[in-house]
Amino acid sequence: MNEAVKGEAAMTNEHNGVADLRAVINGREVAFREGETVLEAARREGVFIETLCEFAEMGHRPGTCRMCLVEVTPVEGDAFVATSCDTVLRAGWRVETKTAKIRRMQKLQLELLMADHCQDCARCSRHGACELQSAGMRLGLRAPARIHFRPKAAERRYDDSRRALVFDGSRCVRCLRCVEACRKVAGQSALTLNGVGTSAAIGFGPVGMKWAESSRCVACGQCTLVCPTGALSEKDQGDVLLDWIEDPAVTTVVQTAPAVRVQLGEAFGLPPGTNVEGRITAALKALGVDFVMDTRWSADVTIMEEGTEVLAKLKADREAGRRGTYFTSCCPGWVNYVELSAPELTPNLSSTRSPQAIFGALSKTYLPQKKGLDAKAIRTIAIMPCTAKKEEAARPTLVREAGVQDTDLVLTTREFAAVLRRAGIDLAQMPEVPYDSPFMSASSGAGALFGATGGVMEAAVRTMRAVTGVDDKTWRPAFEAVRGMDGIKEAEVELPGVGVIRIAVVHGLANVKTVVEAVKRGESRWDFVEVMACPGGCVGGGGAGRGQRTPRAALPSRLQGIWKIDAEAPIRASHENPDVRRLYEDFLGEPGSHLAHDLLHCEYRDRRAAPNPPSAEQLFRTVELTGY
Repeated sequence: MNEAVKGEAAMTNEHNGVADLRAVINGREVAFREGETVLEAARREGVFIETLCEFAEMGHRPGTCRMCLVEVTPVEGDAFVATSCDTVLRAGWRVETKTAKIRRMQKLQLELLMADHCQDCARCSRHGACELQSAGMRLGLRAPARIHFRPKAAERRYDDSRRALVFDGSRCVRCLRCVEACRKVAGQSALTLNGVGTSAAIGFGPVGMKWAESSRCVACGQCTLVCPTGALSEKDQGDVLLDWIEDPAVTTVVQTAPAVRVQLGEAFGLPPGTNVEGRITAALKALGVDFVMDTRWSADVTIMEEGTEVLAKLKADREAGRRGTYFTSCCPGWVNYVELSAPELTPNLSSTRSPQAIFGALSKTYLPQKKGLDAKAIRTIAIMPCTAKKEEAARPTLVREAGVQDTDLVLTTREFAAVLRRAGIDLAQMPEVPYDSPFMSASSGAGALFGATGGVMEAAVRTMRAVTGVDDKTWRPAFEAVRGMDGIKEAEVELPGVGVIRIAVVHGLANVKTVVEAVKRGESRWDFVEVMACPGGCVGGGGAGRGQRTPRAALPSRLQGIWKIDAEAPIRASHENPDVRRLYEDFLGEPGSHLAHDLLHCEYRDRRAAPNPPSAEQLFRTVELTGY
């Protein structure tokens, strides 16, 4: 290439203070920035390149699947084939993405992947929404794989030792997305890659360790959101719900979480953040559920208990001239983290149960009393945005009788969507139907906020300010600081009788270590901290829909949906909920009463691995016997 052409290729334009370089993709000149990959530049220009392992939201581009191949002609030297996701684009390059050579190579690579992959697609949790299937359709792969070697898929492990999650190694394409999500999003590094070559496989620690033995996994389910196939999924229990609905001896009581109402519509073509609360009730009634109620109601109860508890501790600390840091406890992934990684902080956790657990306890005690029902016939089902909620329901401190859980069954948002599709119910076409039993469904805007990062803190502070004497009706301007997607958010709040307290909100467990380490060192500057394991809080939970490659793209709309519900609610604070007041007047007495403590609070335990742990077989036997 002559010097004039070279100069033109390297010509730059100032764009947002960054020099734009020039290259050619599929015959069209494109501008790009220093350090951008071929894939990044192509996507910005609307050029499609097949990918499988790459995941832009995490900056994950390992180049392991070899599907994103392109043909490159550099300014000098011979043309070559490269993986576009991890190849940095250079000035003057000419890139072709869809030549016959590239298509043949991609198809061959896909055949290699498919030959080493379980192709029993109809039984797969991602059937119809599988990225490997989609790649096969786009590349025109019709006949069975032509590669003749012994497949390894049938030999790979199947691990369903956890109560919430399943790993099917025969469907794993070793894209390493799950490993990256566990490291970057959850901050746990609970997933590993063991072995090499075709023997490489996802593991949960040392070779042979079962998932249930992991001292790092908190069951947040973020790995399931990024898996391109059905290798990682929640345990599907939709049939259990359908069986109970059909059983005339069973009374089914369903609670629906705040986040689910702004998530579920996406599975039926509605925009992210659409509030489908009334349609969910209609769909559950169409299935035949007896009672459909709102977790927002028990979220308001949570605030009454947690607010009373934390306020008493803050007052005692101020009177004694000390500072304690207290944490919310409604996120089961966060509770798992404390018990597994920082058990010395269990005294700092609020003893108040989560809204799911509080609803479960009251559905087996308060509801039968009010409705004249047989408590033993009730089956309480929670529709949650979270995989860790499945494990929470089985916690020993939440089982009132031998083998009987307060919350009998937890379905994730995507499990529930699958149940509706199986029943031929299109949520988008359902009418709006109100909840049953107003005395366990009426709720406040504060209860809705539990679905969003910062929401529990905002709800708690609203009530804590009110009970200490602040008549604050303009809630939102005072608490903007705890909203939004910053990993750690801080604010100061005045509480009469206590003084100024410093609050913090953390979402995504990868961000929590800064706070945890400060508390351990005795250097905490916070009095009250909300922690949510998942990005964005519950709206980004591991049980959300996963049909898209960019799960975080929907988070802003889901958050806006939650905030809109709060803004439009006739009641904005938990202590103003008349049905919560009735609960205490008719049943519990007052927040923190003996009965309230028995039903609505719990204890935590140290689950950190001992210095001389038992064998793997002994540990797994314990999990089998206890279910936890």
